[in-house]
Amino acid sequence: MDIIIMLVIGAGLWTFYRIMTKEPILPWGEKKHKSSTANVKGKKSVDFNEEEEPDLFRELFSDVKEITHHMIRFQNNKFVMLCEVDPCNYFLLSNEEQEQIDVAFETWLSQINYPVQFYLQNRYIDLSEPIDHMRKTMRDEDDLNENAYEYGNALLEELAKWQASSPRYETKRFLTFTYIVNEKDIKADDDEELEEKILDKAFSELYRRFNTAKNSLRKADMSVELLTNEGIAETFYCAFNRRKAVKNKFKDLGIQESLALYCTSEQSQSRIEAVKEMIENEEKRENDKLKEVG
Repeated sequence: MDIIIMLVIGAGLWTFYRIMTKEPILPWGEKKHKSSTANVKGKKSVDFNEEEEPDLFRELFSDVKEITHHMIRFQNNKFVMLCEVDPCNYFLLSNEEQEQIDVAFETWLSQINYPVQFYLQNRYIDLSEPIDHMRKTMRDEDDLNENAYEYGNALLEELAKWQASSPRYETKRFLTFTYIVNEKDIKADDDEELEEKILDKAFSELYRRFNTAKNSLRKADMSVELLTNEGIAETFYCAFNRRKAVKNKFKDLGIQESLALYCTSEQSQSRIEAVKEMIENEEKRENDKLKEVG
């Protein structure tokens, strides 16, 4: 009797298992989904090519030629100059002071007859430089007593921990001036002279616009500073690497020689040849693009 009960229980478990796995109850029986499998096999296989991950920087700045003379140069001889603006505490001022700022700003806008763009960027607040400066000052002070030195060290350590645990961001404000140089208006004997005159004309015009904004906005208690080549590169770096820029700071790239064409440290000949080949390929690609445009 026990054997019959065990056989019944075993048969029930076997039936349940085969049903759950969608297999025939009898091992020699046909699978129910055989016909569907045959239909699938009869269909033509379709190959799906996964799309390559887009290179966002190249997609957005495909027409950028170079960053030179504190300007961004495009393929069609369009030049863009970036200026950083240090704003004033407008809402902390009195009504009379706010009125003066409004008048100065509106006066500047009424004087210009060329387009000006305003660009805002949220950037990570990096306190490493002030911390290093305070630490260096503490070490150089000879008359600093032991208690003050310990208090200063504890304060700097807490400040560094606070910055690492809760990153803060600030808004950077920029003015962008754009100017297109027409080659037909420039007379030159050769390509080298033409290139030099194009750069000089673009820089002189954009620098004039920068000075106009700087002098006018100074009356509105706003400071305007010209971005160098490195400053423009840092702006791009922070725009495309907002999260990564928290740990991998732009200033560290220069220290690690990541911005140099060739590192000053010793490199193998194979690595140097690979870099040269990459540069030649980039130049060839740029020349092909110019030919297509032409």
